[in-house]
Amino acid sequence: MKRCLEVWKMGTVNYVEALKLQEKLASDRKALIITDTLLSLQHPPTYTVGKRETVRNLLIPDSELKSMGAELHYTQRGGDITFHGPHQAIIYPIISLRDIGLGARKYVEKLELTMIELASLYGVKAQAGQKCETGVWVEHRKIGAIGVRISSGITSHGLAFNMDPDLNYFKHIIPCGIVDKDVTSLKKEADVELPAEEVIQEQLITCFVKTFGYNNVSLKDYYADT
Repeated sequence: MKRCLEVWKMGTVNYVEALKLQEKLASDRKALIITDTLLSLQHPPTYTVGKRETVRNLLIPDSELKSMGAELHYTQRGGDITFHGPHQAIIYPIISLRDIGLGARKYVEKLELTMIELASLYGVKAQAGQKCETGVWVEHRKIGAIGVRISSGITSHGLAFNMDPDLNYFKHIIPCGIVDKDVTSLKKEADVELPAEEVIQEQLITCFVKTFGYNNVSLKDYYADT
């Protein structure tokens, strides 16, 4: 069976711009205007809060965020507060779960497996979190975050995998609302020298394609068409 995926490699994109694009693509996917789509990108320093609005897990005032050059945004994804920033590999799948026969839990598990597979390429043993611990972990250190939105069977938002972000940003929040846990990165955990970030981001796409069983993948030049 032919399973198509269009991949958009977008570089660094402002969070609000990416959010508006996801909303449009999700609407188009629901209307069968487009096929399943995967956005691959990075963000400038940004804190996001999920639909539960647990802003209490932000440990500094808004004024300090501005002085750090970071933004705060409220979203409709699941999950708690998290950080997005440079040197993080982010993918946002806009896909129809009904078309590929997945429920919400299985979808999240496959996102976890995507990051676990990526970490394993560098000899890093990662695993899904324990009960109430979302994302992917190396022992008790979080290396990848997941926050998704599913509306009418169409997904948006997605995952963020820490390649080599400035981990000091995570000190200003209780990441995903889980206390007494550290955040880590592939750079810290791997015993090998990492390739260019573009290579790791490409590997993340490959792991996603493999995990979700796509067999017809095309690339879109986002900036050439905007």
